[in-house]
Amino acid sequence: MSIFTPTNQIRLTNVAVVRMKKGGKRFEIACYKNKVMSWRSGAEKDLDEVLQTHSVFVNVSKGQVAKKDDLTKSFGTDDLTEICKQILAKGELQVSDKERQSQLETMFRDIATIVAEKCVNPNTKRPYTVSLIERAMKDIHYSVKANKSTKQQALEVIRQLKETMEIQRAHMRLRLVLPAKEGKRLKEKLKPLLQVVESEDFDEELEMVCLVDPGCFREIDELIRCETKGRGSLEVLSLKDVEEGDEKL
Repeated sequence: MSIFTPTNQIRLTNVAVVRMKKGGKRFEIACYKNKVMSWRSGAEKDLDEVLQTHSVFVNVSKGQVAKKDDLTKSFGTDDLTEICKQILAKGELQVSDKERQSQLETMFRDIATIVAEKCVNPNTKRPYTVSLIERAMKDIHYSVKANKSTKQQALEVIRQLKETMEIQRAHMRLRLVLPAKEGKRLKEKLKPLLQVVESEDFDEELEMVCLVDPGCFREIDELIRCETKGRGSLEVLSLKDVEEGDEKL
């Protein structure tokens, strides 16, 4: 879509319009395609890479710029950059049905890729292929939400897939070193957070190698730091405990 703005004759091409209704009026901003989602996910930090112009429009395609009074009434400010940020964050990205479908298909694939990277069959410790996860997602009729991040949705997919197949987050392998004084007491506190204790050595201090669910990592780290006042340590030996080869159903 190519657009002429009569006010300044700037030719805007490759435009993605983000629209927002506020105070009973419609406001639009002109962005570069593919950059709106990058900004929303945090991948793009430079506003100038996202906005074609810092103007706020009533209608981008006709080049009608919004009146200053309307902006102040609706947004409580006439700072165009601040208003553009608000519209970027909360507005609705205007895309054609074909573009929307293409975007959802890409997100579907991305979600399946994240799930495949994070998960294994708990019985064999083998990872699943992306295409197998995609098939499983279709089987449970998972529908992608365009306004939620792929990472959030991947965690939701894992929860749903657990009901129909053998799948779990791949465990992390950690080495914990605890001062002898607190070792025994801390071990009891840590027990519910550890999936498997692979080795345990109690000499001048307690050293344990164990497998944990990635979701418990922060809690374990905080517990060791607070309870040992920095004298204990936590080392990540591997981010994923997996066997070689792909899992097949």
